[in-house]
Amino acid sequence: MSDEKNRLEEVRQRIDTLDDEILRLVNARAEAAGEVARIKRDTGEAGDFYRPSREVAVLKRIRAANPGPLPDGDIVRLFREIMSSCLALQQPLAVAFLGPEGTYTQEAALKHFGHGMNALSQEGIDAVFREVEAGNADYGVVPVENSTEGVVSHTLDRFLTSHLKIVGEVELPVRHNLVSREERLESITRVYSHQQGLAQCRAWLDSHLPRIERVPVSSTAEAARLAAGEPGAAAVASDAAAERYELDVLYPNIQDGAVNTTRFLVLGHNTPPATGEDKTSIVISRSNQPGGLAGLLAPLARYGLNMSRIESRPSRQGMWEYVFFVDILGHADDPTLKRALDEIQQLASLLKVLGSYPRAAH
Repeated sequence: MSDEKNRLEEVRQRIDTLDDEILRLVNARAEAAGEVARIKRDTGEAGDFYRPSREVAVLKRIRAANPGPLPDGDIVRLFREIMSSCLALQQPLAVAFLGPEGTYTQEAALKHFGHGMNALSQEGIDAVFREVEAGNADYGVVPVENSTEGVVSHTLDRFLTSHLKIVGEVELPVRHNLVSREERLESITRVYSHQQGLAQCRAWLDSHLPRIERVPVSSTAEAARLAAGEPGAAAVASDAAAERYELDVLYPNIQDGAVNTTRFLVLGHNTPPATGEDKTSIVISRSNQPGGLAGLLAPLARYGLNMSRIESRPSRQGMWEYVFFVDILGHADDPTLKRALDEIQQLASLLKVLGSYPRAAH
């Protein structure tokens, strides 16, 4: 037994030594990041030191170099938090997100920027756009589509009037829970959630609470807040929202289907440079005529470009006239995509490049 205790003590001492070395190296990295900021200031560069393309390159290199045993996802999260804290020493980022606290959008913002950001909760998607447009936030995060329920139309429509660019994207697995302060399902008289949350859990709710009122609200976190203050109420919400508003998880993972992922967009002012794994989002339109859309998209096919998504929305300029939101793999500065966009410009009544940005890491 004494030999086992001695071995255990030796391992613990080795861990302490490693922890001391990790601490030293993390602070050395922070000092180096600060030196980068000082050099940039000395050369006249001011303002935002956050560089999405540089961050993507660092995380991609770290993921490729990871020998284990920690999985790649855990390593990436650790290094993102280190980079977030280092950036906060230089200049904390203000990031607006669709609130209140505890929303999936806040989770997406934390996944992308880390906990070193200054998170600014907003009441609606419009408010997120306005905060960034006005300069009160450096970046914004908004939901744009869900793998089960499709597009968030309010986000797409807002791009038609905004000068903001898409500078990044985040994909987040969404796991909905039924949360409440009630202990029994029979005590539930009303269920709150965002309309997307209710839709994504329709089959479970139809089966377990078929006659209970379902009330759509602005977010899943707002639903949790309401349920916390109302006897007999429950919410479809995340683990974070349940914890934030001190609710019990009565039933976990009630979403319809095993795969339920929401895509979020990061809003900013400047287009990041190409990384080699990018996506470009555009909105296009052409006068209503036979084959009009096919003609607009023909240059993409001709140049062998991959269109990953297309959505139509009413143009609000005339009855039965539409604009089309298109995602294309590649960066707008890539020569091939640039030529295709130039040709589309000649055909379109509207072409607006919403942004070229690094693709979401998986």
